[in-house]
Amino acid sequence: MTHPSVHLQIAPEQQPSIPSWLSEVAIVAQVFATSGVLKRIEAQVRFARARFGIYELIDFVAVLIGYAVSAEPTLLAFYDRLTPFATPFMALFGRKHLPHRSTLSRYLTALDQPTVEALRALFFEDLITRTAQTFPPGGLWDRHGHHWLVMDVDGTKQAARQRALPSGAELPVAHRRFERVCAPGYLGRKRGEVARSRTTVLQAHSHQWLGTFGGAGNGDYQAELTRACDMIISYASWLCMPLAHILIRLDGLYGTTAVLTPLLSSSLGVLVRSKAYGLLDLPAVAARLKEPPDAQTVHPESGAQRALFDCPHLTLCPDAPPLRLIVATHPTTSTAKPPIGVLREGTVYELFLTTAPQAAFTCADVLELSLHRGSFETVLADEDGEQSTDRWCSRSACGQEFWQILSQWLWNLRLDLGQHLSPAALCVTEFAPAAEPSAKVSSPPTQEPSADIAPPPSASPPADPSHPAVHYGPPRWARSSFTKGFAGSDFVPQPDGTLRCPAGHPLTVHERRPERHGSIRVVYGARIVHCRPCPLRAQCLESTTTRKPRQVSAVLWPIDTSPSVPGQSPPSPVDTPTEGKHLPSLAAPVLWGDWPRRQLRRNFVRLLRTQTVELTFRTRPAEESLCAHRDDVQTRAQRAHWRLSWQQRLARNARPASMPFLIMTIYGLPSAFAQYIGVSLVTAA
Repeated sequence: MTHPSVHLQIAPEQQPSIPSWLSEVAIVAQVFATSGVLKRIEAQVRFARARFGIYELIDFVAVLIGYAVSAEPTLLAFYDRLTPFATPFMALFGRKHLPHRSTLSRYLTALDQPTVEALRALFFEDLITRTAQTFPPGGLWDRHGHHWLVMDVDGTKQAARQRALPSGAELPVAHRRFERVCAPGYLGRKRGEVARSRTTVLQAHSHQWLGTFGGAGNGDYQAELTRACDMIISYASWLCMPLAHILIRLDGLYGTTAVLTPLLSSSLGVLVRSKAYGLLDLPAVAARLKEPPDAQTVHPESGAQRALFDCPHLTLCPDAPPLRLIVATHPTTSTAKPPIGVLREGTVYELFLTTAPQAAFTCADVLELSLHRGSFETVLADEDGEQSTDRWCSRSACGQEFWQILSQWLWNLRLDLGQHLSPAALCVTEFAPAAEPSAKVSSPPTQEPSADIAPPPSASPPADPSHPAVHYGPPRWARSSFTKGFAGSDFVPQPDGTLRCPAGHPLTVHERRPERHGSIRVVYGARIVHCRPCPLRAQCLESTTTRKPRQVSAVLWPIDTSPSVPGQSPPSPVDTPTEGKHLPSLAAPVLWGDWPRRQLRRNFVRLLRTQTVELTFRTRPAEESLCAHRDDVQTRAQRAHWRLSWQQRLARNARPASMPFLIMTIYGLPSAFAQYIGVSLVTAA
C-alpha cells in the first residue's frame, strides 16, 4: 500500500521508453558520418543481390552497429526494443526504413568474401587514422632504451550445440543450420558440438584490435597467422617502426618449426612458448643444462620457482635466422603429465623461443614478457562480456565474419571516444627493475635504436658508449605556401607534444620518418571535423574544396653535443678497457607504457546509459513538403532493381528531405567532447 501523499496512476495507452543505448548509437553514427566512414562504406563495400527490396548494404551495417552497441542477448530482443524507435534509429544513418530481421538474416547469408575483405580494409584504414589522433605509440623500452611494440596473436573458439537426430536409410539426411559456418572441433566437451575459431590481433599497449580472421572448426591457424603478420607489417610501416622491434607474443600452438620458419623470414620479432621438446636433446642445449642457471625467478602470486637457462644462437633450420632458447625448469614429485611443459626425471622443462637480443632483455625479462601475455586473456574476456563478438549472428561464414569485424570496429571506437571524453595520460610502468647485465653477453645488441620514435620523458635511455645518444636541434617549420596562408611557425607547440592551430584546434603527430643526413621529419595533422566548419579555412588550406585536413611538418636536425676542449690529452691507456674485457655497468630498467584498458570504454558507456535522451520531430515548412516528389510510384527500371546504378540503389531507402526533421538531445556530455564529434551544444535558456 502506497503512502497517503503518493497517488499512483496507470495510463492504458502504450508509450515505450527510449532505449538506454540509443544515445551511443547516435554518437557512433555521428562520428562515422563526419569522418566519412559511411560514405566510404557506400562507395567501397558493395554487394548487389536481387530480391532484397529497397535495402542496400549500408542499411544492414546500421542494424549491426546498433545490435553491437545494444549488447542485447539476441537479435529478436534487439528488434523488440528497437521497433518503436525504428524511424529515428534509421534517420541517424540517413536511411528511411528499418529492414526486417529475416531480411537481415538472408542478406548476411548471401554475403561473399570480397565484400568482407572490403570492409576489413576500411576497418584497418580507420584504425590507422584514429591511432595517430588518440593513442601515440606507447610500447616497451628495453635495457638500452630502445623502443618496441608488442602484439598479441591468439585464437578463440565458439561452440554451437546441436540436437541429436535419428539417422537411418529410411530417413532423409539431417539438415544442420551451422554446417556452413561450423565444423567438428577439439573442445573436449559434449557430443554433438561443432565450433568455429577465429584468430585475433591485439596491440598490447593501446588495447586496439588490428583484425580478426575466422574459420570453421579448428581453422587454418597457420594461414590466419600469415594474414595477421601481413596486417602487423602494414601497421609497422605506417608507424615507421623497424620490423625487428615489433614483438609478436604467441602461445604453444605456434611453437613448432613449421610455423616459426615462415614467421622468422618476415623479420618480425617473436616471443613464443615452444612445444618442440626435442630441442632439449640438442648437444649444445644438453651441455648448457648441466651448467649453473643464469637466473632464478619466483612468481609473486603463485610462488612458483623456476631456474632459467639461456641458450643463444639456436638455429631451427638452415634457412632460418638464429633464435634464442630460454629453458625454465622446476622440480616436481608428481609423475602425471604436466599441463605445460615436459616431465623428465622429476623435472619439468618449459621452452621459450625469442628473437629479443640477449643484451636488451635478460632471460628473466623474456619469461616475464611471456607470462604477461595472460593480460590478453582478460581482454578477450572483456570482449565477451561487453560485446560478445563470438555470439552467433549469421549461419554463414562471410556473414559471421562481417559481424565480427564491425564488433571490433566498435571496440576501437569506444576506446577513441572514451579517451576524448575523459583523457588518460600514458602510464609508464617499471616492468623489470634495473639489474647488472650478465657477464655472458659477448656482443653489443644487434638492434639499432629507432630514431623515429623517442622514448617517453620518464624513460630516457642511459648513456651507451657504443651507441651515443642523438640530440636534435629546434624544429624547422615549413614555410607558407603560394597561397600566403598560415605557415608552420603559426602553429604553437604544446607541452603534450601536439600543436595548436590559429583557430584553437589540436594537431597530433601522424608520421615520423627519417630523412637525409640523419634528420627526422615530423608530420602533424588536424581532424577533418575541425577543418570543415573552421572560419579560417580559406586562410589555412590551399583549396576550400579539399577533403583532407591541414598538415604541418617540421624537420629536426641532429646536433653535435660532444665537448670540444682544445689541447685535451687523449685518455690514459689504463682507463681504456682492453679487448674482450667486460666492465660491469648498471642496465636500465625495462619500461612498459600503455593506457587504461577498461576505464576508457566503461566510463564512456556508463555515462551515456545514465543520461537523459530527448527525441523531437520538427515538421518542415509547407513549401518544402510541396516540393517533395512522390515516391510511391515505381518505374519499370526501379522494379527491375538489379539494373539500377549504385547511386539509384542507395537512393531508394535514403531518408528524403520531406520527412520531419529529427532533433536528438543527449545530456551530460562536456563541450570538448561535443566539439570533437562535431555536434552543437544546447544554448541555455
